[in-house]
Amino acid sequence: MPTEIILPKVDMDMASGRISRWLVAEGAMVKKGDPVFEMETDKAAMEVEAPASGILGNVVAKEGMDVRVGEPVAWIFAEGENPSVIVPQGAPAVTVAALPVATSNISAASLTVTAASSGSVRATPLARRMARDAGLELASIAGRGPYGRIVSADIEKAAALRIVPAAIVPAPKAAPPSDAGVLKLFEPGYYSVVPHDTMRRTIARRLVEAKSTVPHFYVSADCRLDSLLKLRAELNEAAPIMSGAPVYKLSINDMVIKAWALALRQVPAANVSWTENAMLVHVHADIGVAVSVPGGLITPIIRAAESKSLSAISNEIKDLAARAKARKLKPDEYNGGSSAISNLGMFGVKEFAAIINPPHATILAVGGGELRPVVSNGTIVPATVMTVTLSTDHRAVDGALGAEVLGAFRAYIEKPLGMLI
Repeated sequence: MPTEIILPKVDMDMASGRISRWLVAEGAMVKKGDPVFEMETDKAAMEVEAPASGILGNVVAKEGMDVRVGEPVAWIFAEGENPSVIVPQGAPAVTVAALPVATSNISAASLTVTAASSGSVRATPLARRMARDAGLELASIAGRGPYGRIVSADIEKAAALRIVPAAIVPAPKAAPPSDAGVLKLFEPGYYSVVPHDTMRRTIARRLVEAKSTVPHFYVSADCRLDSLLKLRAELNEAAPIMSGAPVYKLSINDMVIKAWALALRQVPAANVSWTENAMLVHVHADIGVAVSVPGGLITPIIRAAESKSLSAISNEIKDLAARAKARKLKPDEYNGGSSAISNLGMFGVKEFAAIINPPHATILAVGGGELRPVVSNGTIVPATVMTVTLSTDHRAVDGALGAEVLGAFRAYIEKPLGMLI
């Protein structure tokens, strides 16, 4: 039997990926483990390896196509097998995105090719039987198994969601304005149409989901930075020189990451993730740091940040940010995490509130430091002050707990020597 090469799922939110280029020509010999094609997700680009040795044939997903997770893109034929024979049930669902059209009132077109029968939907035999008994269409159910395969738990969830008492059936949601409706509001020729890429669509979907399903609660605090700025300058001045350059150069953001990780270690009840059946209490403070990239943002993660030195955090986030901008991060470098930080202080932003990125229960929004008048011992004096706002998932971190962990963070910022112990 020929071996399928399928589009792998490398991100928990990944539904499809784009074939950017084939690295092996159709009809060529490949060995198991050889890279055969390069795929792009909304967050990264990566090579996919051959699952077996043989002849590459029946390449059904061409370069530039979007393919659903778990669908075959080609097959590998063993010696003696005929590569010219199309394997049945193998038509992947692909979306061929058209190139942007240079006109003000025509957006990018797309052509969707879908499998004709439910047999092309990946599901376990048990899941198929359960779906048939429950009268559910497999094609309408999202699979959570390997490579997007539908498993019995997916059928149980779909069946439960369908049984809703009439008294609590939610009212239909208002549909957003159509593209045509929006275009009618503007004079043709006075705008250009830039089609959404995969990253922008994913960001939009996740933000809507987060604000719709996570009850956000906000607490803010002002932090004096004078002691932190002094310590930062002293540490940078003391940095060893190697090959003509200091081995580290600390930023305020590096120290913010460390302070937030230590605060979560100090208040472990806030270092959690919500699930419908239980609270996940994390052992380490794995901090995602929002990095702006062309077309959107991504949050590479500093693992166990509470146990790392400031210099290690500084060098690691510089490396992660550089590779994020080049879309060279590995999935395990941006998936998961227990909390996140979004810092817009370098853009002159005084304060803002960030949207939580599930499964995180918290995100810390950091504004810029500025000179402000503050009262010290009954006297008004100038001080460098930074405003931070903590967004919490109120199901997991309530107001008092949010205030406690934010107070711990402020203590580390205002007495930064505690970060060195």
